[in-house]
Amino acid sequence: MQNFMKKTLYAYIFNEIPPPFLVGMVTFTFMLLMGRFLKLAEMVVEKGVPLGDVLRMVLYLLPSFWLFTIPMALLLAILLAFGRLSGDSEVTAMKSCGISLYGLLPPPMLFSLLACGACLWVTVYAVPWGNSSFKKLMIRVAQNSAGVVVKEKVFNNAFPGMVIYADTLDRSGQTMGGVIIHDERNPEQSATIFAKSGALLSDPRVRAIEFHLKQGSIHRSAEGGGYRMVDFEEYSLRVGLANDEAAPVKVAEMTLGELLHPAAGTEAKKLLSMRLEFHSRLALPFSCLVFTLLAMPLGIQNRRSGKASGFSLSIGVILLYYIALSAFETLGEKGFLTPFLACWSPNLVFLLLAGYLFHKTASEQPLPLATLYPRLKAALAARLKREGKR
Repeated sequence: MQNFMKKTLYAYIFNEIPPPFLVGMVTFTFMLLMGRFLKLAEMVVEKGVPLGDVLRMVLYLLPSFWLFTIPMALLLAILLAFGRLSGDSEVTAMKSCGISLYGLLPPPMLFSLLACGACLWVTVYAVPWGNSSFKKLMIRVAQNSAGVVVKEKVFNNAFPGMVIYADTLDRSGQTMGGVIIHDERNPEQSATIFAKSGALLSDPRVRAIEFHLKQGSIHRSAEGGGYRMVDFEEYSLRVGLANDEAAPVKVAEMTLGELLHPAAGTEAKKLLSMRLEFHSRLALPFSCLVFTLLAMPLGIQNRRSGKASGFSLSIGVILLYYIALSAFETLGEKGFLTPFLACWSPNLVFLLLAGYLFHKTASEQPLPLATLYPRLKAALAARLKREGKR
């Protein structure tokens, strides 16, 4: 009978978590996508990129977002679930039946293990697939729509060894005005081209883009420190696009196996980036377990503040975590910490904080932050009262 009641209680607590978790996943994913929506909409409206390609880009971006939104949504879900249970005095009722806070731990920990497993699957398989697929799609889109890679009034460096500037660019991205091209593909014969106008044409068959320039001049450095200028009425400049095989593989596109076993001759800077990326991908999924231990006491202490406060609290904790993550990664990049310590230290710091808060809550002691707010509120009210009397 006792085992049956415990299973029923665990199922009841477990069922409180999925609804806010799904809401958090949708909300946080949408918030991260918002930064890309304007650029993607511009590609459809102004550059003529097919809507299907843009939707595929969104699909390929999702795994890299899920690596962050899964722990974020889990933190929010645990906070809201235990905030609701505490606000309705259900946690108090459970404690009166002899169930401690440690006894309430299995259901959220089970859910966090599922979230951790999903996050590990995302980081091992989905993130490399999404990043590499996104790059291949962008190369194909650039081959079919030349205007995608050039922006108006911006120094564009989309092509290796070249910087391109266009003062004006029509909506289709094909006709330009006030063109400046600095070409350093051959460092010994660098050139700067100025043209009054030009046209962009893409040739997908040969993976190239052609600049048809009119009324301009070519300024080229000559041997021996000399200088040569050539005026032209029309000039065509062909720029080869990277293909799927030739394009260098970025660290974010590598699998865990490639990160763990770098190719011979890899430069030290890239080797450090690969080790940081490897440990970062493993550390982020395990933050789910840390967030669960941290969210339970915070949710119970946040009993009367409602869902809006729970959402704000989760945002605050997430910001602190990622600030710590960024700070430790910077220390790792500078060589002050090993890649392992740089990526796993935020989890360790927040695990210690979670253990402290969990112990305080299990002992029914108020958290320092929970008592600080009422004191500040009372002090402010007393001061306002004194000012009113004056």
